[in-house]
Amino acid sequence: MTMEESGSIKQRNLNAGAGTATLTKESKTAVDTNGKIFKVPDYTIKDILSSIPKHCYDRNLLWSLHYVFRDIFAIAVIGYVGTNYIPQWFPNSVAFRAIAYGLQSYLIGLFGFGLWILAHECGHSAFSSSNAVNDTVGWVLHSWWMVPYFSWKFSHSKHHKATGHMTRDMVFVPYSQEEYVEAMGKSKLSEILEESPIMTTFNLIAQQLGGLQLYLATNATGQPYPGVSKFFKSHYWPKSPVFDTKDFWYILLSDLGIIATLTVNYLWCKAYGAHVVLINWFLPWLWVNHWLVFVTFLQHTDPTMPHYDASEWTFAKGAAATIDRNFGFVGQHIFHDIIETHVLHHYCSRIPFYHAREATEAIKKVMGEHYRYDGENMWISLWKVARSCQFVEGENGVKMFRNVNNIGPQPSAAA
Repeated sequence: MTMEESGSIKQRNLNAGAGTATLTKESKTAVDTNGKIFKVPDYTIKDILSSIPKHCYDRNLLWSLHYVFRDIFAIAVIGYVGTNYIPQWFPNSVAFRAIAYGLQSYLIGLFGFGLWILAHECGHSAFSSSNAVNDTVGWVLHSWWMVPYFSWKFSHSKHHKATGHMTRDMVFVPYSQEEYVEAMGKSKLSEILEESPIMTTFNLIAQQLGGLQLYLATNATGQPYPGVSKFFKSHYWPKSPVFDTKDFWYILLSDLGIIATLTVNYLWCKAYGAHVVLINWFLPWLWVNHWLVFVTFLQHTDPTMPHYDASEWTFAKGAAATIDRNFGFVGQHIFHDIIETHVLHHYCSRIPFYHAREATEAIKKVMGEHYRYDGENMWISLWKVARSCQFVEGENGVKMFRNVNNIGPQPSAAA
């Protein structure tokens, strides 16, 4: 017997005892991009939180800090070995040195994103029970990778409070059909031809390399804020509508962190040369940019993923509009399970990542069919998502992804 059937029987029994014949209202449904029936979740946030073992909420500062030192140590060793020994290993081959330096930057970028995830834990108070420790560690780590700490913390908190909400979510808010048509410079959907694979590839490369900086600088993929120019929607601007008035000085402190990082890198460059900074910070920074967009995009965009109008959205429904994926050894041991336990993270972001797998197993029993997981290679998923998830539509408050590439059910205007 399924949870849904059990709940229905229980409700019928209660109704019968009360002298009524009323049955429970069935969940709303929609057709997803794969052509399958999607059922709107019917459990409550209380059901979810009460299922999580209490010890999963425990935060251990020393254990959290050991991951910070581990990742910094890994970056330092990789940087020292690569910078000092690659020229000795390949003294006569520019090509092999370039490949080796590329590998060095890639590995630093992996652990660099791991550090960014730990900073992200700080922003959710999952790193320590002390707000001062969280904000100090988070500010340093975020700033090193050129992401303004408090700015991100505040907008990201709003994202968590309104995940999947079409008019309140803060990042990767999908186009409506009308917005997509307008963005393509057309008057109606039927005028838009199928997007070529070459164009999809170009868009993905641009998204992965520049998406984060575009989001921070102009709030791209966030809420539109009509009448406000792109610059004044920036995460660097203290009076941006993204933030509340009380956040003003924190945004300036975030900007100070960015300035400090640029200053350190300038002095580093003067002391040791541009080549050292290029290999040990700039190229890894590009990788961190890529991983952040790659992971975040695939956590919140999928052919099975719903979005909701204000009339239908609840916190429990919105938090379920996320998906866990699998990135193997790197995901678990370097990216600190941010990919594999993201559904849980949206239900309770204060749970530290080292308890997240246990807590995930607990909430899966409540979520049942509404828990979303895809173990497919994430690079393949990235391509599929880019081709199939271009805008959303739906008439009952539940909106599902559609596309102009003849993948899945056809958009209503093209039917």
